[in-house]
Formats: sequence, structure tokens, C-alpha cells
Amino acid sequence: MRERITAATFELHATVGPSRTTIRAIADRAGVQRHTVYHHFPDLETLYQACTEHGIRVTGMPTAAGWSAIDDPAARLRHALTEMFAWYRANERMLNNVMSDFDPTAPPPSIPDPFEIRMGELLDALGADWATDDPPPAVLGAVLAHAVAFETWRSLTGGGLTDAGAIDILVALAMGVADGSIPP
Repeated sequence: MRERITAATFELHATVGPSRTTIRAIADRAGVQRHTVYHHFPDLETLYQACTEHGIRVTGMPTAAGWSAIDDPAARLRHALTEMFAWYRANERMLNNVMSDFDPTAPPPSIPDPFEIRMGELLDALGADWATDDPPPAVLGAVLAHAVAFETWRSLTGGGLTDAGAIDILVALAMGVADGSIPP
């Protein structure tokens, strides 16, 4: 029952967005009563956490395991961006719906966000072994975080670049920052 409710929530978030997803719509899609949704998820935060975990699983969001095995940081970044951009392209509608409903002024969730946890793992894998102290690791970390962001992919490919072209530019940027040829 819990999985049906979670799947229904994810389907609604993917098609209409979180802000237009009601408990009634979730219950209808899951084939249950509203009180059943509340029984399994006493608040929206736990429902959204389960929804996000479900979404990560069913959409095949990349993991850091394969990335960490690539020793060369530039090759690792190229591989990572190739995987992330393919995932973004396959899930663009859902990501647009979810991102457009994001409220930057909302208080942080009391439960760790599974998407943010996964992105942190991915960034940790990307940040390893660049062997640079100048620029400071925080600068390179910011460049890597920008490179893997959905908004970056959407902006570059929406501006006319192919995924491969966007990847080339982002890898060159990270390498330039890491080797000092692009000053921080």
C-alpha cells in the first residue's frame, strides 16, 4: 500500500508538479481513501521523502560508484556529465515540474532530502584527485556543482548546444580552473 501511494505521488509530481498534487489526487491515483494516505504518511515531508527515493530508484539516477572507479578527474567528469545529461534528458518534464515548484524561501526540511544526498555523493566522487590547491578546493567544487546542475544542462542545451558540446565546454572550464589557466 505504501509503495502504491509513493508511486502515485511520484507520477503526479512528474506530470503536474508538487504544488498541484493534492492528497485527494494521490489517493485517487493509488486507489485508496485519503485517510489511508495519512495513515502511511502522517505529514507531507515524509511523503515527499518517500516520493523522492522512489523517483531516484525508478528513473535510474546515476550513482557515484561507477564514477569513482575512473582515476583521471577530467575523464571522470566527462563520464559523469554524459550520464547526468542523459538522465536529465530522459526526465526533463519531471525535473522541470519539480524545480519550478521549488521555494528557495521555504525552511529547510527536517528530514534529509534524498536528492540532495545523492547529489552530494556525486559531487564528492567528482571532486576527488584534482590535485590543486590554487584555486582553493571550494572554487573547483563550485565549478563542478555548476557543471552537474540540471539548470546548467537546461541553459546550455536550451541555448542551442548539444549535450556533447555542453560537456566539452564544462570539462574545459573545470580543467582550466584546476590548472589555473582560468583564474578563480
